Amino acid sequence: MIRRMCWIAATATIALLFLVPLPASKAQDAHQALDALIKEYLAAHPEEVREIVKDYVVNHPDIFRDVLGDALKQQPAAVAGTDANANPKPIARASDAVKNNADTLFRSARQVTLGNPSGDVTMVEFFDYNCGYCKGALPAMLTLLKDDPRLKIVLKEWPILGPGSVEAARVAIAVHMQDSGGQKYLTFHSKLLGDPGPANREKALAAAEATGIDMTRLQRDMTSDEVRATIDENVDLARAVGINGTPGYVIGDTVVAGAVGVAALQDQIGMARAHAH
Repeated sequence: MIRRMCWIAATATIALLFLVPLPASKAQDAHQALDALIKEYLAAHPEEVREIVKDYVVNHPDIFRDVLGDALKQQPAAVAGTDANANPKPIARASDAVKNNADTLFRSARQVTLGNPSGDVTMVEFFDYNCGYCKGALPAMLTLLKDDPRLKIVLKEWPILGPGSVEAARVAIAVHMQDSGGQKYLTFHSKLLGDPGPANREKALAAAEATGIDMTRLQRDMTSDEVRATIDENVDLARAVGINGTPGYVIGDTVVAGAVGVAALQDQIGMARAHAH
């Protein structure tokens, strides 16, 4: 502890030098000295540094969420989503993976099915309630649902952005367990995903209650084996077909990465429709 305090004091002393105007050569020397102290401490005390970082993340979760969000923005479109005006980017050799997993993708007893259950084309969407791109893509899904009477839409919860996402997904699946037709689920889904803030257990429960769900049964169903099995199925399925981030779509036999916008989705649906005929 004493060593740590001495290191902090030394670092602070050098850091204070940056507050005082110095000739360029001396400022450079101070900067190099500070770098050397930091590197020395990190190398000598990896466990202590790890605990400092861990404590900071636990006590400042908003900082971690912001850093994660910035990191996702820098990822390729397949991971983080794409500009709304971009073209779909099918993942290479996706068709074989889709065909090999078609039953679970398109006809799972656990999935949420909207639109025409006998549609000539199915669009599957993997999403996370804390994904900003998924929130932005919600209007596209609702537009397709309204404008394309021949389209079957399948929604699959894929909570990959932390504990809040997992809890929100648990609530969503429990909502669907009370609403096999999907109408109450759609109301719940639109309300929670349409909220610009972070999703968590409390917000999901509030959205479920506002939808008119039996909350006593919901609380029981949230901890059921069925909820766990649904999440496990979706996680395994996303991995199997090569989806790397949310939102991820499967349209026909093609995987489309990112929030590509309604026009691009319509184009892909049209191609799947033409291919089917």
